[in-house]
Amino acid sequence: MKRPVFLIIISLLFTHLLSAQEIPAGKVITTSITAKTLANKAGENSKRRVSVYLPPDYETSSKRYPVIYFLHGFFWSDSLLVNHDKINRIFDRAIHLKKIKPVIVVMPDESTLFKGSFYANSESAGNWSDFTSEELVNFVDSRYRTIANKDSRGIAGHSMGGNGALRNAILHPATFSSVYALSPGVLDARYFALTEIDAYKKTAVIKDLKDLSKPENTGATILYAIARAYSGNSRKAPFFADLPFSFDGESVKVNTEVLKDLKDHSVSELPFTHYENLRKLKAIKFDWGRNDEFIHIPVTCKSFSRTLELLKIRHEAEEYIGTHGSEVSRENGRIENSLLPFFNINLKFDQ
Repeated sequence: MKRPVFLIIISLLFTHLLSAQEIPAGKVITTSITAKTLANKAGENSKRRVSVYLPPDYETSSKRYPVIYFLHGFFWSDSLLVNHDKINRIFDRAIHLKKIKPVIVVMPDESTLFKGSFYANSESAGNWSDFTSEELVNFVDSRYRTIANKDSRGIAGHSMGGNGALRNAILHPATFSSVYALSPGVLDARYFALTEIDAYKKTAVIKDLKDLSKPENTGATILYAIARAYSGNSRKAPFFADLPFSFDGESVKVNTEVLKDLKDHSVSELPFTHYENLRKLKAIKFDWGRNDEFIHIPVTCKSFSRTLELLKIRHEAEEYIGTHGSEVSRENGRIENSLLPFFNINLKFDQ
């Protein structure tokens, strides 16, 4: 009796492997754009790499495709999405299993000297929102067979990228119709700042970019990146940003104007300042892991959902059992089983 069972198991394993091998593969094109919108005084490179996923049937057909713009997280990049997360394989699998119809996915590299742009327009470091939602979109539409209208264009991202996806969808409803944010980070920058007082103390001993690159100063890097995005100062080298707190020993001085800048430029404020834009979006969804190690994320996601609910903005908000990244890019994870089906429903796939 043992031999037939063994043969059945081997047969099932072989079938599974064969099935995996038969999934048609799309193609990832790596290109670049020198962005006029990213001209800046803070030393950021305006030439940006872009990874473009083309579905398996792209080269054998003449049809046009909808586009999802997928934004990477802090300390990450487009190349890591492909080479580490193997996100293109998730797209292949989802298309093969008909969780989404064939689609183009655009992944720009918006990492910076401070590891992340937050996809926001900065007074000192470049206009990253304008780049993402205007210049990059025009670049892609001019080079690939896209369906070049908002009904066929969505935006998504993880962590900092989730923040950027919500920001750019709300600011640019004529560009994007739908948005999905995975574990969006720092939705309320003022709240985040007030929970990171100890991390701000390290900024007092950091004098230059070399100090900032040390592993023990990772927290300070995040704080300076947020400051460059929301309270940039092109006259204040070498960091080109104003911080909300400064220290003299154990004494702390609060810069209330900078705290106001952090609040005013946060995604959490956009429902109040751009209410009509929110109403123009066809679909909004964001999710987060219950056990996210970045403890501000569940708090601010729930608060953001309550704000949208009070303003009667239709949206989906979902908490699941998981950490910041444990369920995101694995097989049958959030990208495959939630994000891509969301866009399959909400994007227009024909012209």
